[in-house]
Amino acid sequence: MEFTPLEIPDVVLITPKVFSDERGFFMETFRQNEFEQYCGPYSFVQENHSRSKKGVLRGLHYQVKHPQGKLVRVTRGEVFDVAVDIRRDSPTLGKWVGVYLNEDSKQMMWVPPGFAHGFYVTSDEAELQYRCTDYYAPEHECCIRWDDPGIGVEWPLINSDAQLSKKDRDGYLLQITK
Repeated sequence: MEFTPLEIPDVVLITPKVFSDERGFFMETFRQNEFEQYCGPYSFVQENHSRSKKGVLRGLHYQVKHPQGKLVRVTRGEVFDVAVDIRRDSPTLGKWVGVYLNEDSKQMMWVPPGFAHGFYVTSDEAELQYRCTDYYAPEHECCIRWDDPGIGVEWPLINSDAQLSKKDRDGYLLQITK
């Protein structure tokens, strides 16, 4: 696997080696020793699978207590995947990075604890699978507005529209104070 730090170096794009022929393909999707070398000494306790339709935007989510690191990959379709640094002592507080993840490239994105995460579906439908470093704790979940002008995520919206849940519509603006 190839590990490429993004503009916020703690967020890493992971490109697996894919071996394919006329029968199909094989790839490793995770190897603990390499992951620790390039991303840190994290272990995973939960794996999630999500399916969404074109134009759905989910996020920007995080947990105040029990923050989750997420290793995200798309197994069907394509999404624009985003991580926002919300670590109070970070020089990149309030900055974001985004990459297209899709079933063809098979790339993954590591979003460490201390980041808000969201994605926007650009294909007709998309399925994501992601491993988490801590358990989902709905009582500690928070949502930053997807269109927070202080963050300025450049979502690739189709027809300038996004399908949002009530929770995502009602998210708050990130208050950045250093």
